[in-house]
Amino acid sequence: MTMSAIDTQTGNPRKGGKRMQGESNFAREQLRQLVERIERLEEEKKTIAEDIKEVYAEAKALGFDTRIMRKVISMRKKDPQEREEEEAMLALYLQALGMLPDVPQASAATGEEG
Repeated sequence: MTMSAIDTQTGNPRKGGKRMQGESNFAREQLRQLVERIERLEEEKKTIAEDIKEVYAEAKALGFDTRIMRKVISMRKKDPQEREEEEAMLALYLQALGMLPDVPQASAATGEEG
């Protein structure tokens, strides 16, 4: 048996000899290309993160509250219905914890003050 007919990883004989080696080389090349693409994307992601950080620093220098800006951006990513549901649940929790004044049900339903 020749060296190329033996799998160097397992030490077992390869089936098909050259064909298996060709498939192995192809898979190795695919893997290398995928890893390199991911590495390039990770580098781009790092650059974009640095750019975003700079924009927040600029906003802070102009007097904007960057925590609030981050919250606004987070809210804008959500669809309106999801955002409304989240805001309603937040209000419910805050009210239950005594962090919001109790709103009488009749007033809340009609939008009138009691």
